[in-house]
Amino acid sequence: MLNTAALGERVGWLTTLVESMAAGVIGGHWSRTELTQLASGVGPSGERLPSNAWMALRTLGWTATVPEGLYVPDRVRRVAEEQAGRVLRSAEWRAAILDAVLTTWPAGADPMKRSEEEWAALRAACPQGTAAPASVFRSRTRQVLRFTTAHRRLPLGLCELEAAPGGGHQVVLAAADKQLATLVRCEDEPARYAVLTVRLPVRPDPRTRSDWRPVRIRFRLPPTIDATAALHAPTLRLRGGRLRLDLAHTTGVPKTLRSGHGRAVAFDYGLNTLLTGGTLTLTGGVQPAVLTDGQPVFLRMDGVLAKADRLRIHAEHLWTKAAHLECLLDGQRVLGRCPDTLTAAKLAVLRTEHARVSKRRQRLNAEIAKAAARFMVDHARGWGASVIYLEDLRDMEARGKGRTLNTRLSSSVRGQIVADVRHQAARHGIAVVIVPARGTSKYCPRCLTAFRHHTAPDNTRAGWKWATCPNTRCGYSADRDVAAWQRIGARGLQHQHLTVLDRTTGTYLIRRTVQELDRPVQHPKPTHPAPPVSGPQNSSADRTKEGPTRDRPVPRQRRRVPAPPATPASTGPGGKRPAGRPPQQPTHRTQRRRGRQAPHTMSTPNRHQPTGTRLGAGFHLHTHATPPKQRARRNPRLFSHRAEHPAPPRKT
Repeated sequence: MLNTAALGERVGWLTTLVESMAAGVIGGHWSRTELTQLASGVGPSGERLPSNAWMALRTLGWTATVPEGLYVPDRVRRVAEEQAGRVLRSAEWRAAILDAVLTTWPAGADPMKRSEEEWAALRAACPQGTAAPASVFRSRTRQVLRFTTAHRRLPLGLCELEAAPGGGHQVVLAAADKQLATLVRCEDEPARYAVLTVRLPVRPDPRTRSDWRPVRIRFRLPPTIDATAALHAPTLRLRGGRLRLDLAHTTGVPKTLRSGHGRAVAFDYGLNTLLTGGTLTLTGGVQPAVLTDGQPVFLRMDGVLAKADRLRIHAEHLWTKAAHLECLLDGQRVLGRCPDTLTAAKLAVLRTEHARVSKRRQRLNAEIAKAAARFMVDHARGWGASVIYLEDLRDMEARGKGRTLNTRLSSSVRGQIVADVRHQAARHGIAVVIVPARGTSKYCPRCLTAFRHHTAPDNTRAGWKWATCPNTRCGYSADRDVAAWQRIGARGLQHQHLTVLDRTTGTYLIRRTVQELDRPVQHPKPTHPAPPVSGPQNSSADRTKEGPTRDRPVPRQRRRVPAPPATPASTGPGGKRPAGRPPQQPTHRTQRRRGRQAPHTMSTPNRHQPTGTRLGAGFHLHTHATPPKQRARRNPRLFSHRAEHPAPPRKT
């Protein structure tokens, strides 16, 4: 039996061996010609390269070299070659992007301010350039500018701009067979535990075959893995001296549909309100229309986002202090002095603290993404929708909104949210489609007239929070995000025949839209049931006065009890009429007073500091979500829910 420390030590020895061999393969073939040859999928003699990376490298003769004097099994060499092949294959895409940027580099102009013609030429020079987001081209442009500033010339390619990457601190057991690792479920508790048997070295420099011995690792399966799922070989990682397993599994799920959707849910990203969405239905006929009830759902994470913002500011302060101390130490080295030990110790402490804060930010962002994905999938299942429409914000770069707001917008986790919602929705056969975001917040969903954006419904000052339609026949007024999700869902349903599958990411996309297909979203008026008749025969009827009072008195609802006669104690001519029944709460939803179109109709807050965030409350205490339809009672512990329109208590 091995304890946690001994197991982590042995896995660390294996990781070091695999990483050193993989780095040797990558560094020995880090050239543009060899990257192109591997990515082409064709060998020197014209034969087709295998799909497995380690087999493709061996076909080309790019094998890993075992350190002299050590004994490493051939299966471990496979793992090293697999990791090296994956790194080299992924570098080809970056190299193609960089080649397109260098080929279309504007002469004598600012490359960060390309014209429309220059952008078109850049995308045409890059393979699959229309699918690549603009932020990728901008980041590569900044990288080239830094190289140009340092060397006074343009780089020749990716292999000169970037150094050869390493093999990664991991062990990919998917490239090995049963002689190196086996994975089975436990016989006593197959739904909760599994056993991994892997051969590990007993010393950091194994010399003989006997230095590799099998070790049985019993671990708990996460609750997200079903009992019927097929388990695959995991990837071993070391984090803080403890072993982590990236376990892949396969579960049979319904097939997602690319088109043919009749009901959908759509969501729009926000700043303080993370997600705003609702449901839409596509009618049949020759000219189908999109219907919606206009009742939005919200996911608010004000406290969590405020905490993430505080962690970001803390990390920036630590990084600034560490950079200042590093400059001081560099200056002492330049002058030929011995670096101050106290300053070096402070620098080490700051770097350690910065790494801890960064890990906290990563964990918090992961929790935000998982909660948002669960929120969207549960609402889609509750409404019976077969597709979730989201907007494409990969090209979004926060500019012109101030330093603080730009940073907050750029620090969002939209990409991780999309990845998590795709993973969770696939289990239920729900498709996730990304639609173009251009114009979703600009036009009215009811009449497609350009909005007028201002600060709040009671403040006409120019802003971005509230939207009002200038069309007098429409007069639609709503929150910017409430109007945007209706446009996103309508665009997705009306253009679903243009949905394509992106082979690189496995995501459904709508890359282009047709203006003639954009039609207004219809809001059918709900039919309210007639209120119950109150009178002597129905003493428990609802007599609330929260609705409009009728113009004429209704028969059998007048008070038939006469006023009591005057008494000596009374000052007037007679007594008062009886007060009648005590006030009752509404028993029908339609009798309650209608609220505003969106519950958050206040202006934009000046401080991103919700009440209670400094009290150290937990994650879910600062996550307020609209309960999913038909599912809130089944799983009440999903979120710390706070209903946007809470139902009044019934009288018993």
